[in-house]
Amino acid sequence: MTDTEPGPRIVLYSDDVDVREEVRLTVGPRLDADSPDICWVEVATSDVVVAQARTGDVDLFILDAETDKVGGMGLARQLKDEIEDCAPVVVVIARPTDAWLASWSNAEYVAVRPLDPMVIHDAVVQLLDGPIAA
Repeated sequence: MTDTEPGPRIVLYSDDVDVREEVRLTVGPRLDADSPDICWVEVATSDVVVAQARTGDVDLFILDAETDKVGGMGLARQLKDEIEDCAPVVVVIARPTDAWLASWSNAEYVAVRPLDPMVIHDAVVQLLDGPIAA
């Protein structure tokens, strides 16, 4: 890739600015040293996530399951049910015991907080390259 090519576009959904910051910092600014910067689209409402999905211009969604009103698990399920060729989805959960419930969301990957930088970065890279085993 060259510096003029755009990086992957990742929609990051959480109503908590600290969670969004944690995700951005643990994933990192780019996929590798030679890649362009990730284009982060931070949103706090589910309506904006759905609108972004409908544009078809999203490479990956990272959704916070702990978001009030519309949690990331339900939103992931909605995206997978309603958006044809939906981009891959990562659901971030707060408790490992919620992993069984997160499987209902149809997300390609479930990450547990606190996020391990190596694990979440590798998952994002693999999802952007193709499907991985959750």
